[in-house]
Amino acid sequence: MNFEGISCSEGVKQSLSRAFAESRLPHAMILEGPAGSGKAELARWIAKAAVCTGEGERPCGRCSGCMKAAAGAHPDITIAGGGTAARSFHVDTVRQIRSDAYIKPNEAPLRVFLLEGAEAMSEQAQNALLKVFEEPPERVMFILTVTSAVKLLPTVRSRAQIFTLEGEEQPSDTDLALTAAISQAIPASGEVMLLELTAPLIKDKERFRRVLQQLALLFRDACVLRAGGTSCLSHQPEDAEALAHALTRGQLMRLLEYVQGAQKAQNQNANAALLVTTFCARIRTAAHGRNV
Repeated sequence: MNFEGISCSEGVKQSLSRAFAESRLPHAMILEGPAGSGKAELARWIAKAAVCTGEGERPCGRCSGCMKAAAGAHPDITIAGGGTAARSFHVDTVRQIRSDAYIKPNEAPLRVFLLEGAEAMSEQAQNALLKVFEEPPERVMFILTVTSAVKLLPTVRSRAQIFTLEGEEQPSDTDLALTAAISQAIPASGEVMLLELTAPLIKDKERFRRVLQQLALLFRDACVLRAGGTSCLSHQPEDAEALAHALTRGQLMRLLEYVQGAQKAQNQNANAALLVTTFCARIRTAAHGRNV
């Protein structure tokens, strides 16, 4: 396989190479990873390799399939997605994709549907997708990109092969220590400790960004552990396990939702003091059973 320009672990490369070499590509795969993990680039690389008709390495980059894929004009590659908000990936879009999946490829070996930001699908949209996952037509492949696979229904996850990608930026020891302290303060009684830990972040936007990213990974890991999985992206398995034991799956999912909301608000240049204060209030109430 030609992985030039693609950043992912050797394990992921070996799995994909073996699947292509043995013509045993899964009908559905989920690429999960934080921002900067390269999941979007890998998804398009897989789509390009799937429609490649050249000889030797795939994608060869020279055949008409590869050139059309690179130009975003291949008739057998469909790319769809929603916005960053929850449930912005509309069920009507998924229903149209489900219908199109039964149309034979125009010129490629496979017809590929790339669903970007699939965590934005509502439960109704995911159930619509599940219908085609359960009895997939021949010569069709679905590729879903998500920040965390736990945002998808268990029934959807169970019918797809999941590839986990890590971000390039490694957290510092001080950021890990702060994230660990915050995670311990979340289920604890009282909110003074949490406010004291996060107060310095009001004046340090960049560190707050890093801490939010690390918390997103930590909450994701806790969700995975709570569901019986073992994958860990945060480099904090003990903290993730403690959260998984202390909180319910619903509480952990709300924590993940709130940290992703804070990340979006920060990207939109929200007031730092208000953002940190609101974030603290939301994760505290999420951990103690109330919706905010």
